[in-house]
Amino acid sequence: MKNRVKEYRQQYRLTQQEVADMVGVSSRTIISLEKGQYNPSLMLAYRLALLFHTSVEDLYCLAENKQAEDHINENSP
Repeated sequence: MKNRVKEYRQQYRLTQQEVADMVGVSSRTIISLEKGQYNPSLMLAYRLALLFHTSVEDLYCLAENKQAEDHINENSP
């Protein structure tokens, strides 16, 4: 899932470890999130959005991800 975690983390000048510590996960989780290899729980997404003073919708590009998913589903047999 596309997200803006890395963008926000860099904007706030935080390391992956600092973000991980602030939201109670491992740095590997933050690395996986930034690479789009891990979809967070709703609570983790909310904690990250609060940390970065944004919405879950913005942080996780939900409108864009929904559109991409809808396009894939429309083209499936």
